[in-house]
Amino acid sequence: MDTDVSSTDRPDDAGNQPLPQHLVVMGVAGSGKTTVATLLAQRLGTEYAEADRFHPQANIDKMSAGTPLTDDDRWPWLEAIRDWLSSEAEAGRSGVVTCSALKRTYRDLLRTARGEVCFVHLDGAPELLAERMQHRSGHFMPTSLLPSQLATLEPLADDELGFTLDVSATPEQVVDEILARTRLSDTSGTH
Repeated sequence: MDTDVSSTDRPDDAGNQPLPQHLVVMGVAGSGKTTVATLLAQRLGTEYAEADRFHPQANIDKMSAGTPLTDDDRWPWLEAIRDWLSSEAEAGRSGVVTCSALKRTYRDLLRTARGEVCFVHLDGAPELLAERMQHRSGHFMPTSLLPSQLATLEPLADDELGFTLDVSATPEQVVDEILARTRLSDTSGTH
């Protein structure tokens, strides 16, 4: 989906100032979510959270052993991410978070966060993703889980706020494109 979200200002429930807009940088492992989200948060001067920090140890242990998570494993994790986004909105801030958000139902849950949730799907060729995964250090997700993630992935639908970007571009170019498509402002002065 390629929705331009630059004109998405909408009042909150009381008709006051626009709701904070959260960006969920989504995609399968190896798509560059952490790199892009970190740069994006720096450029925006906003908070960033890595979705992996919300996983309970049992989930990390399963993935480290090469066992895909079930939906039952994922619901508490997704709820914790949603709650973090809501707490940012309640503090009057927009947030940037990474999350695979592979299924529509997962994104539907994240959309229940306070504020407006926009998904940025980082997409790339399976070969590129696998190569990137092989060169990562210090991550618990083995390359062997990439095929199951690709099989699970449900791309953004036309009625979902967000857009898809090709990760063959540099992370800086991807961030430039995200900023061009959203109403969030680059505070670094480099854009």
